Amino acid sequence: MDAQSISIEEKLQERIKELSCLYQVSSALREFDGSYEATLKSILQILKNAWRFPELATVEIQCESYHLSSNPIPKKAYSQKSIIKISENEVGFIKVHYPASDLSKAHFLVEEQRLLDKIAYEIALFFERQNIKIQEEHLKLIAARNDRLAILGEITAGIAHELNTPLGNILGFAEFIEEKTSEKQTKRDAQKIINSAIYSREVVKKLMFFSCDMPQDIKKIEVEPVITQALSLLKPNFKKAKIRFKFNIQDPALKAQVDPIQLTQVFFNLVINAIYYSPENSQILISVYSDQMHYTIEIADEGKGIDPEVKDKIFEPFYTTKPLGEGSGLGLSVVHGIIKSHKGEISIAPNSPKGSIFKIKLPLNF
Repeated sequence: MDAQSISIEEKLQERIKELSCLYQVSSALREFDGSYEATLKSILQILKNAWRFPELATVEIQCESYHLSSNPIPKKAYSQKSIIKISENEVGFIKVHYPASDLSKAHFLVEEQRLLDKIAYEIALFFERQNIKIQEEHLKLIAARNDRLAILGEITAGIAHELNTPLGNILGFAEFIEEKTSEKQTKRDAQKIINSAIYSREVVKKLMFFSCDMPQDIKKIEVEPVITQALSLLKPNFKKAKIRFKFNIQDPALKAQVDPIQLTQVFFNLVINAIYYSPENSQILISVYSDQMHYTIEIADEGKGIDPEVKDKIFEPFYTTKPLGEGSGLGLSVVHGIIKSHKGEISIAPNSPKGSIFKIKLPLNF
């Protein structure tokens, strides 16, 4: 085929094909139904038909995690290429290939390169718009969740204050009865009341932690002794569950500004949670490392992991995956509240080969 010989009529036909291609690509992007792959496949065929020799053309698109081609790419080929950029960042490309056995580089038209550049721009714009939509939806969900948590925080703070006084009275009188009575049944009943009151008081404490109504005692301390002491207190829990633990710290002399009681509360909740979901003879790994601005505590278990469907819910108050009566659903929301009050972050990642890793990132200094 002669690369240079193209008549005025052919040029006009190619121009019509280019305009038709732009319209069809715009329509395919506008009619996006949620399937990126289907949209890109449609664009592949539209582009293939727009080139001068469609029966020999192979169109290839790579964008973000998608990599598609209209048909198998020839091993030896001449190509036209246009880069797909979003905010000056290269996220992919479009290529049109001609087999080297049939055609040469000269068979590509300058107008086709301009068309390819235009389509690459349109695809980049499309992906950018979709990313913005996803971000907007995510921000709306976060805002709605924060509003719910703020309202719930105010409610729980009020409930906690209202419950504290009657619980103190119940506990005091029950202890008085248990101490003064000589009847065994009355002693047993009083002890049940005491145990229930103590449990209820702990729930109230968690409510107050969640609503950030507990006073903080922020001071510069060494982190290792806090964790070592907490692990020492948790040894019976590890032993009963037949689980090992390993503690690694990058810098044993690491110091940070933190409320030691609240850090202990966070550590206790996360480790007890990890023990609960870990199988016998498994290991929980606790790691502490730091950089110039932050320190990170990781608690990695070998349990069944966290279902992606509930991952976004586990920090919500009163949400629990434990059986009825085995959890208040406040432990992780308390952890989240404390970390947030320390200007930190908490995240969850899958452990390998199984299990979960809870990662707490906190500033060294406020």
